[in-house]
Amino acid sequence: MTGYVMFRKDRLGRRGGGVILYIKESIQAYEIKLEKQAECEEAVWCNIVTGNSTLTVGLVYRSPNISMEENEKIHNAIKEVSKRDCIIMGDFNHGHIQWTSLQSTGREDQEFLNLVQDSFLSQHVLEATRGENVLDIVLSSQKEFVDNVEICEPLGCSDHNQIHFIIKVKGERNRKIRYRKKFHKGRYKDMREYLAKIDWNNTLKNKTATECWNILKSEIDCVVDKFVPLKKQGKRSKKKHLSKEAIRKIKYKQMMWKTYRHTGSEEDYSIYKEAHNQATAEIRNSKRSYEKK
Repeated sequence: MTGYVMFRKDRLGRRGGGVILYIKESIQAYEIKLEKQAECEEAVWCNIVTGNSTLTVGLVYRSPNISMEENEKIHNAIKEVSKRDCIIMGDFNHGHIQWTSLQSTGREDQEFLNLVQDSFLSQHVLEATRGENVLDIVLSSQKEFVDNVEICEPLGCSDHNQIHFIIKVKGERNRKIRYRKKFHKGRYKDMREYLAKIDWNNTLKNKTATECWNILKSEIDCVVDKFVPLKKQGKRSKKKHLSKEAIRKIKYKQMMWKTYRHTGSEEDYSIYKEAHNQATAEIRNSKRSYEKK
């Protein structure tokens, strides 16, 4: 995804699954490893640099069919990370915890609730994220780290609702200056003269095809660096992949989702699903049209 750094942990043993975390490339962040007893199968952990400190951000998936050993590793990971400034999010599949009253049914749900409380973590998601259950949660070591939590419509074909929220911690910016070649300002006459002076017959003599290609590529790279000036690149402008019609249908879909969330009626859900399908189709058409340009 353009403009973001990807951190991922793939599910082992079969296709699909795993977790993936994107962090803006302008933010200083790096992946970290936890202690052996806290190495979860489907979790990724990163540190975001915040001035003289760091914020640990974790993304976790806990399967509903999790083994006791893996469940313990997730608990160990939370215990370890909660000792520092942190935000932990993901699908934990603890659907029988009532986060408003801090009550639960079932042994595993109660153990997890106890863990969150004993680790002095705040849980910010109080509305259902799948069906009538709160499966996807956001934990933080300090309550003020997370603000403006909003449950939004599912993304794509997922049956889980999106969670939008603001992390109120200022990360250090990467101040990397980007440059791009100004090919329209290239000194192509000088390039040709430079390349014409190379004794290609002698340079490529007795060389394999691969060796010849590498030599040629190296010389071309050299001549481009020498005769094509650089320009400091400003902020990337967002590509207009979406048409006005696609944006209109996306907004209508979002509006219908909020209506359904408010009423909970089957009729409003059907209207939302139709709006979702129309928006998805229009997005595909818009992207195809953009790619043909």
